[in-house]
Amino acid sequence: MVKPTIICFGEVLWDLLPDGRAAGGAPMNVAYHANQFGMQSKMISSVGNDSLGTELQSFLKGKGVSTALIQTDDTFPTGTVNVRLEKGGSPSYEIVSPVAWDHIRPDEKAREAARTANALVFGSLACRTEQNKKTLFEYLEAAPVRVLDVNLRAPFYSQPLIERLLDKADIVKMNDEELALIAGWHQAEGDEKEQMVFIKNKYALDVLILTRGKDGAACLDGSGYWEHPGFPIKVQDTIGSGDSFLAAFLSKYLKGESIRECLIFAGAVGALVATKAGGTPEITPQEILELIRSKS
Repeated sequence: MVKPTIICFGEVLWDLLPDGRAAGGAPMNVAYHANQFGMQSKMISSVGNDSLGTELQSFLKGKGVSTALIQTDDTFPTGTVNVRLEKGGSPSYEIVSPVAWDHIRPDEKAREAARTANALVFGSLACRTEQNKKTLFEYLEAAPVRVLDVNLRAPFYSQPLIERLLDKADIVKMNDEELALIAGWHQAEGDEKEQMVFIKNKYALDVLILTRGKDGAACLDGSGYWEHPGFPIKVQDTIGSGDSFLAAFLSKYLKGESIRECLIFAGAVGALVATKAGGTPEITPQEILELIRSKS
């Protein structure tokens, strides 16, 4: 069976954690975990012409993620984020700007890769510069399936930007806080399910995925509304948990598996990542199977 291919557009960086640095960036986390779960993944981004950029590309190559579409910028440094962990492992971020991934230039090889992939994954943070917005929207016109991870990071978003991205998306993942915010923009009332129905219809989405942290996840698609209560775990930190959830969900969805199976697998993966440090830990098939079995 041919492996599905996903292209991830946006930030690659180092998370500067209290105990050291870890490779990160939401789209990069998705690419990393997608590769772990049997997909071919490629990253469209940019790093600085510096040691951090060299090390970041070496990390990705070592994990099997293609770096052929990562540019090297001679003007701006490789991205970094200062991370502070709050009580319960919830992170707060100081996202350094400007950096190399703010300046991704259009490239014909990247456009062709987006056109021939099974899906193009993107988020809102990479659109904090006009250069990146221009580049991304060129690629979105070429992509067959467009997957938006809303991933709001203040102050780097606006209602017009998020709505423009939603208009372009086929599949969207958001968390419960993002759902409440977007529904509030349109005075969409009701519970979470009713708000999801409103957003799915308004933006003509094929699939809308909602993550709820410790309370699991829900999904709305053409077959109906699905929920999973999540997996009880001891949290170390939640960095990259939602990104790994999306990668795991797509690894099943793009192979034609049911939404129910997608939610179970993705929920287990997201929970396991939260038990480990940083956004790019290794997750073994045995760990996933054991967690799913323990819940069932």
